[in-house]
Amino acid sequence: MKIVLFYHSLLSDWNNGNAHFLRGIASELITRGHEVVVYEPRHGWSLSNLRTAHGEAPLHDFAAAYPGLTSSLYEEPALDLDQLLDGAGLVLVHEWNAPELVRQIGLHRAQRGGYRLLFHDTHHRAVSDPVAMEAYDLGDYDGVLAYGEVLRDLYLQHGWAQQAWTWHEAADTCVFHPLPQVRRERDLVWIGNWGDEERSAELREFLIEPARKLKLATTVHGVRYPEAAQNELGEAGIDFRGWVPNFRVPEVFAAHRVTVHVPRRPYVEALPGIPTIRPFEALACGIPLISAPWSDCEHLFTPGEDFLIARDGREMRRQLRALLSDKAMARELAEHGRKTVLARHTCAHRVDELLAIVRHL
Repeated sequence: MKIVLFYHSLLSDWNNGNAHFLRGIASELITRGHEVVVYEPRHGWSLSNLRTAHGEAPLHDFAAAYPGLTSSLYEEPALDLDQLLDGAGLVLVHEWNAPELVRQIGLHRAQRGGYRLLFHDTHHRAVSDPVAMEAYDLGDYDGVLAYGEVLRDLYLQHGWAQQAWTWHEAADTCVFHPLPQVRRERDLVWIGNWGDEERSAELREFLIEPARKLKLATTVHGVRYPEAAQNELGEAGIDFRGWVPNFRVPEVFAAHRVTVHVPRRPYVEALPGIPTIRPFEALACGIPLISAPWSDCEHLFTPGEDFLIARDGREMRRQLRALLSDKAMARELAEHGRKTVLARHTCAHRVDELLAIVRHL
């Protein structure tokens, strides 16, 4: 089957976590013999920021890491949907596309037919900016793929879509797996973006202060850290190393003894059950994980067995100290978490779910 994907970026994961999942899904579909075509805007903010900060080298590194994946860059006014969608059996349109493009693809489907059309939502705007989501015309779409039950329910409750399915993100286990040959030389690592003050207080409580008080050899990777935040990390003795390509993250995890997950506030408060993709990737890599509180109301994992939950900064310090001092405990936790991912949360599982939805349609 020819599968056409309109996404923000396949090439760049600079402040674009959806690229992680997209790469894994596209790779799995290709492995199964499907023809996969990805379109992304030539001047998308993620790709533009990546080039501004790091030049063309990361794009060459991406091509080397994913030799089977390519992306076609477009400029919206010049799009010929008849040509782009010729022969397609399935079309996925991500929610970071412009509302007008989303509408035009729906109109094309209504007029031409011949393929299944799904909208894919992997963000918290349905609760943080519902007016923006109401601008999307999904009347001619078969339905919505939402990466959490609560998000799926919102689409149905608001009447934004007639059908919606839960389609969680997952780990690309061809890339994310343990690297036992890498020596664990540092204690704690956190990979994530500072962003828009959505979790600044939480980062101080669950990452910065525990690392400072325990005097841990700590590494932080990510983008959009203002100067004040970088200074704060430095004062706590934390090594800030900026952006890291996502396909290099397994090497980073392998060089550290433990990692933490600090969810953004909108997910904790309004979108329970959505962990975002980092915990899947960390567990797939076999690194022990401690998370700040979030509600696993969809029972994706078993807290306490796959990872630990720290209810506050004091408990985070206690659990970090325990995992770093008890190698057997850390190993058991990591092994259990990895087994759960391999059993339920790989990109192969998600492709099975996607193809089942298409068969249902």
